[in-house]
Amino acid sequence: MSILVNTHNEQEEKLLIAFLNNHRYDYKSDIAEEEAIMAFIDEYNIEIDKAEAEIESGNYIDHDEVEKQFANRRKNLNGD
Repeated sequence: MSILVNTHNEQEEKLLIAFLNNHRYDYKSDIAEEEAIMAFIDEYNIEIDKAEAEIESGNYIDHDEVEKQFANRRKNLNGD
């Protein structure tokens, strides 16, 4: 999974980098916007390919099941 983050100032950038380093996350910094866009598109296409493969293998739920899950979730949240 990838996340693109644009900080608003140098202090936010330093704070984010310190957090990432502290938790041992892998990251890239100072990448060109075009490179970031291409990386996003590549990752997006990989995720689409995986999703299509799951659907083709029958690993999905249909619309009715989704509706049932949301209805049950609402009941649980409302304490019904």
